[in-house]
This record gives sequence, C-alpha cells and structure tokens, in this order.
Amino acid sequence: MQPTRSLLALVTAAGLAATLTSPATAGSSARPHPPGPPPVGHDLPKVPVMRGAGGAVSSVDPVASQVGIDVLERGGNATDAAIATAAALGVTEPYSAGIGGGGFFVHYDAATRQVATIDGRETAPMTYDAGTFTNPDGTAMDFMTVVNSGLSVGVPGTPATWQRASERWGTQRLGPLLKPAETIARKGFVVDQTFHDQTADNAERFSMFPETARVYLRDGQAPAVGSVFRNPDMARAYRELRTKGVNVLYSGQMGRAVVDEVRDPSTASGVSVPQGEMTTGDLRAYEARDLAPTHSTHRGLDVYGMRSPSSGGIAVGEILNLLRAYEERTGEQVADLPEAEYLHWFSEASATAFADRNRYVGDVPGVPTDELLSEDFARERSCLFDEDRAMTRPVPFGSPDGSYEDCADAAGTTRLPSDGQSTTSLSVVDRWGNAVSYTLTIEQTGGSGITVPGYGFILNNELTDFNFVPGTAGVPDPNLPGPGKRPRSSMSPTIVLDDGQAYLSVGSPGGATIITTVAQIILGHVDPGSAARRRGRGAPALVAQRDRERRAGDLRGTDRRRAPRQGSPALAEP
Repeated sequence: MQPTRSLLALVTAAGLAATLTSPATAGSSARPHPPGPPPVGHDLPKVPVMRGAGGAVSSVDPVASQVGIDVLERGGNATDAAIATAAALGVTEPYSAGIGGGGFFVHYDAATRQVATIDGRETAPMTYDAGTFTNPDGTAMDFMTVVNSGLSVGVPGTPATWQRASERWGTQRLGPLLKPAETIARKGFVVDQTFHDQTADNAERFSMFPETARVYLRDGQAPAVGSVFRNPDMARAYRELRTKGVNVLYSGQMGRAVVDEVRDPSTASGVSVPQGEMTTGDLRAYEARDLAPTHSTHRGLDVYGMRSPSSGGIAVGEILNLLRAYEERTGEQVADLPEAEYLHWFSEASATAFADRNRYVGDVPGVPTDELLSEDFARERSCLFDEDRAMTRPVPFGSPDGSYEDCADAAGTTRLPSDGQSTTSLSVVDRWGNAVSYTLTIEQTGGSGITVPGYGFILNNELTDFNFVPGTAGVPDPNLPGPGKRPRSSMSPTIVLDDGQAYLSVGSPGGATIITTVAQIILGHVDPGSAARRRGRGAPALVAQRDRERRAGDLRGTDRRRAPRQGSPALAEP
C-alpha cells in the first residue's frame, strides 16, 4: 500500500511494524510441546506484531509480545506494556537483554505531544580511567580477554530504567508488571532454533564459568530445539525485584552478589580471567537519567532520538540531513535514484556521520549536539560528496563550530571502533496514542558470559564499548573509559512525529549497524518511490493505515495519556 502521513509503524529488530487498533490478538498456531506441564507461550506463533483492543506490541519474541498485549488489554498504557515486555525478553532472550544490562527508553506522550527519554546506560566503576584497558606498554588489551571478564561489566541500568519509566508515565505498579517474567522463568518456554544456536555459539566460553554452564547448558551442550528451558534462579531474581523493589539490586543482597562475582569471577578449573573493580558504592550511586531527546527534521516530520551517551540520535539525524544536502548539491532527489546510486549516497552519508560521531560523541561535557544536527553543518559536510566516486576511508571529520562555508576543509580522521551485533528492541502503542521505542542490551550475544550465582541472569560486557586507546593519535577521544562514565552506544530508539502526532516508532539491534538500519527504515517510509522503499522500506515491514478520525471519536472525553488507575492489579499468569 502507498504510505501516507496517517501511518503509525511500530518497528523492531527486524524492521517490523504494527497497526494501532486491530481488535484481535495474534492467531494461534499450536505447536507440540514436550511432555509435562505446558511451558509459557507454547502455542503462540512467531509473528512480527501482536495486536489487541488496547493497542499493539512488536518485539522479537511472541511470548514477550503477548505479555505486553495482556497488559494493554487490562488497561495498562504503553509504558506499562513496554516494561512488562522488556522484562519477559530478559527471560526468553537472555543473551541479548535482561536484568544485568542497560538501554535507552524513548516515550511519546499523546496528551502533551512531547517526547522524552531515559538514559539507562551502564556506568563504569569510579576507579576506571583512560588507561584501564591498556597493557603496561600502553597498547590495548586483548578484546576478547576483556569481554570474558569482570573488567567488562558495567553497573546495570535496566531495573532502574523500568522504575524511572514507571514513575514518570506508568499507570500500574512495577511489581505486578514483572510477575509475567517471573512466571515464564519458572514455568519455562520452548527452545527455538535461535536460542539453541546462540547457546551453541557461546557454549565454549559459557563453560569457562561454572554457574553459566549450570544454568544455560545441558551436559555441556545447548538445549535441544523443542525442549523446555526453565530458569528458577532468574524467577527468584524477578520475584525479589517485584516484591522488594529495584533497590535489592542497587543496595541489597542481589547487588552484593553482583559485586562479588564481578570482583572475583567464579571460573572453571584452570581458567583465569581479569577481575573487575565494581563496588557496592558504584551500585548505590547509579541513576537512570532523564535526558532531553535529540531533534531533527526530515520532509516536514520531527525526528526524536537519544542524545549522548547514545550516538544514535545524532548520527541518524545527520545521515538524513546529509542526504537532503546531497539533493541540493546535485539537483537530484533520493526518491528518484536507481538502487546503486541510492546505496552510494547512503554509504557516503553514513561514513560522514560516523566520522563526526567518532570524533565528538561520548559521555563527556560539551558534545555539540545541536551543531552536528544542523542543516548548515550538513551542507558544509556535503562538500566531500562526489556522485561518481567514493570518499577515501576513514572519512575526515568536520568542524561543528557554528561557522559554515560552502566547502570547508575537513579537520582530520578517526578509526571506526568495533561494536557488537546483539541487543533487542521493542515498540508499543496504546489506545490513547502514547508510544514507546525501547532498545536494551547486555552488549554482545551472551554478554560477559558471567552469570550471577543464585539469580540466573548474565552480566553485561558494556564497558568494551569504550575505546581501549585513543582512536587516532593526537585527536581527542570522547569515548575513553573514566570514573562513572557511560560508554558510547549505537542504540537508536527513535520516534517520528507528524504534526505533533506519532508517525513512526523505530528501533533495531546490530551494534553500529543500528544507526544505518534505523535511518533506512525512516527513509523507506517517508521518501516515496525511493530505492529504500523498493528494497523493502529499509527493512521488512508490515504497515497498516491508522484512521485518526475514528480514533479521535473513540477517545472523545477520555484521558488520552493514561489508563484509569486501577490500584494494584495482579496480572494473571500467562
């Protein structure tokens, strides 16, 4: 179908989209399950989106999506459903997200037409400095050695993010929203091919840590496809979080268990890994931060994303600005380009934006966000573009100083760091028109490989997102480790508004490719006839039209921001 500005797409890891108000949940296509009590969600098909009378949820996992649908149908709003879905993903997708990780939460409030964000990125211990990941001779430590160690683990931000989002926009208490995740961990879920393959790919390093091998391996092997995977230790972790509050992690027994394991990882006989430096003080000091979103425009739409320590909002916005600058410079339109030329344009814009991101973006004061997202800066940077020839890599970075010329000299170059390919992303919209885009992670698939004894969740390796040494000699590097610092991220949860109303909610996994994926999804939906659209709207997508007039009539006389508060409803077990 042809896109119109009355579309609202919910885009997740695979670039999938959802309608706002379909009356039915995902159809059932029952699969056989092993003997014994049925696991949670054994009869749910894996579909791109689940829809219900209360709204829609899109995530990578059918069990988690159904949890969100259940919350919406019981009167919860988009924030309530996003939290519950994310908690469930921590059980069914434990190698991509969970209690031991962090993420970024972007929220659109339909009543105020405002977008706000929460920074739930992990933090480095206060003892870290620019030399933490270097050898005595100043060279970078071996990357995989750091990954599989306590040294890579940052203070988790996910539970604090759930608490903060619930306080700001939720209508239901956090505890009941975590109950479905506890139930899934206790009753189990059916192992699919992806879970099996991810476990098998990590089996060797999981075997380095006896607790991880005990929880996630079966006699040293990945659980078989079709078997039931239960994690009673993780059920305990969720039970403590929902009954005692998230402070059980930041100042309680669970937190002490995390610190003990980070500082002295339990390893198999003959295995030795670097110890971490996290303290209980680092946990107590953690805060999920309220940040203003980044803002740019594209084709009359408002594009909102995450600011530093995420580079997503800046890089996505700059890519879109550069493509429009290329149009001005060449007199051609992105929508009219043949595929090969579109790919050339997009590659050049992406390389330019990444050069600027690598030089200027990190968890440091003074990131020139507004200048990096300015159209004048993009016009100056477009001077490097040649329709017939690719720029030499690495691309020089620019000077976002507020003084722009038609063709200014580039300032220097930086190397592109390595990013992991994991994470998960989800989108939710509710009956009131509120929307959430939430990307969360434990960094690479399987995180640090370290499982917290007695609690069943894997700890992140997010601190490997810092640059171990400066990217380029003599050039300031904003992404070196430091005390309490948050590593730069490519996660790019994004919400696009059309005349103040939600139009797209976009997110993706994939390390540095998150940025280019999100940018292409936006292009595919907004630029009619473009090569991005012909290639599948930037990523496979299902899009349905939203009837705004009907929705407005349905909601007349109601509070469009929140569901009626229902006290402390107990969510039925899935």
